[in-house]
Amino acid sequence: MRILITGGSGFVGQLLCKRLHEQSHSLLVVSRSPDKTRRLLPPDTDIRQRVHDFDGTQIDAIVNLAGESIAGKRWSEEQKKKLVESRLSITSDLVTLCGKQETPPKVMVSGSAMGYYGAQGQRPVDEDTTPQDEFAHRLCAGWEAAAKEAEAYSVRVALLRTGLVLDRNGGALKQMLPPFKMGLGGRIGDGRQYMPWIHRLDMVRIIEFLLEQDTLSGPFNCSAPNPVTNDEFVHTLAKHLHRPAMIPMPAGVLKALLGEMSHLLLTGAAMQPKRLEEAGFTFEYPTLDQAMQEILGS
Repeated sequence: MRILITGGSGFVGQLLCKRLHEQSHSLLVVSRSPDKTRRLLPPDTDIRQRVHDFDGTQIDAIVNLAGESIAGKRWSEEQKKKLVESRLSITSDLVTLCGKQETPPKVMVSGSAMGYYGAQGQRPVDEDTTPQDEFAHRLCAGWEAAAKEAEAYSVRVALLRTGLVLDRNGGALKQMLPPFKMGLGGRIGDGRQYMPWIHRLDMVRIIEFLLEQDTLSGPFNCSAPNPVTNDEFVHTLAKHLHRPAMIPMPAGVLKALLGEMSHLLLTGAAMQPKRLEEAGFTFEYPTLDQAMQEILGS
């Protein structure tokens, strides 16, 4: 297939491009920095700066992973607008591109996140769970709605409600490992909030699965089938690093440091990949112990 990818130079995108290249797919990547991105991606990847630079190019499938990091900066009103715009703008461009194609792409696999559900306490959360109305939900809901507009052109749209993506040299672990290796890690707040997580390889395998399965559309919870609380997460990480995890981050301190964005770390959802498992997807790393053993080599 000829697959157009946004966010191809990102943490998930790089591994996805590598695997799709190995499967002999043709890769078309949108990047604002083509020269830098070219060094990160497989040879023969067609890299252009804008979605509309691919006007007139036949595309069989789209993977939309682009967007400003939600945890990159404190949530000022200006930053919130940037978070929304970075997702809606490129997604709208992709939908427009679908409408220009003589034969529209068969499928668009488009990003979303666990923030869609908002704070859900301790109850299990599947794709039918009613979300809490907060900024993270509105951001994800708007992103999903923009992607679903491609359905007007008979494009099958699958939505990735993604948990924390774990692997070496990137993602959430890249920021967490230094303090934990020094024995300075610990729970956040009371530690009872759930942290949906997924190994990066399983995340990429889900995208491949959704590209291939012609009957699958709508939202999919992209998280391992065994979610853990923050307290369980930090103690599992510390165990595999052979370090203590005894220095907690009080909720009040986190709120003072991060403002509204602290809500992401102090609340969560016990996300279950119900629709993926019903569709027959199997996880290579279903438990956090298995994932940490592979990632940290313990």
